[in-house]
Amino acid sequence: MLEARINALFKQNPESYSHQDLQTFREFKAGLNSGRIRAAEPDSSCSPHGWRVNPWVKRGILLGFRMGKSADMSDPGSRFRFIDKSTYPPRNVTIEESVRVVPGGSSLRDGCYVGRSVTCMPPMYINVGAYVDAGSMVDSHALVGSCAQIGRNCHLSAAAQIGGVLEPVGALPVIVEDNVLVGGNTGVYEGTIVKQSAVLGAGTVLTRSTPVYDIVHGTVHRAEGQLPLVIPEGAVVVPGSRPVTSGQGKEMGLSLYAPVIVKYRDARTDARVELESLLR
Repeated sequence: MLEARINALFKQNPESYSHQDLQTFREFKAGLNSGRIRAAEPDSSCSPHGWRVNPWVKRGILLGFRMGKSADMSDPGSRFRFIDKSTYPPRNVTIEESVRVVPGGSSLRDGCYVGRSVTCMPPMYINVGAYVDAGSMVDSHALVGSCAQIGRNCHLSAAAQIGGVLEPVGALPVIVEDNVLVGGNTGVYEGTIVKQSAVLGAGTVLTRSTPVYDIVHGTVHRAEGQLPLVIPEGAVVVPGSRPVTSGQGKEMGLSLYAPVIVKYRDARTDARVELESLLR
């Protein structure tokens, strides 16, 4: 079983790797590229957020860094030099995959899954272990970090940053479920889960330490203990602020950043988001 072989090889940490060891890693990386192997996947039994982490997959990715040696990956005759681990060259995309990689400096690292009809606008970057499902758009200057999971028909707008979570291996990566619109200059980090059909307004930043204020229901969403920050289904989140209520901050009239759920998706929001389909 591939999982057992990866776990054993990660634990052994030999000084050198055999041809069979390299074959095991190539088999693993082919599974990442095809989407058969994922760092995290939906699992309704994992209450309350519905996602399961696969630590062995992260071990396999880390194993690739351990196995690889620095290699020159520059294009012949190019002034720009690219040197990286030999185990993680740029990912090849074929016409049969129906993925659009628009010319202009984008890069996909080997070991990421990119579904059919995904559009990659230049320059953007998708890291190893990431999963970008069918019909999504990764816009200019956007980043999909290592092991991040992006659902179907999402739009990561210009300069959106979806953080990577590779270590510790048991940590939940950032997850953006189906039909989510991530606005420009937005940052989603530290294992945050954005449930389906949510909208993150431009400039919104979400982390484990960021409480999100829901003014529709009068509640506050936080990461609790080992549980991640979860943005509810259909929530529309925009940047906001809240006043400091004590100490020098209050006396100086300061406010702290606070993302706010101002409403949940309605027909008007759906109409605006629907315009994105014209670009696909």
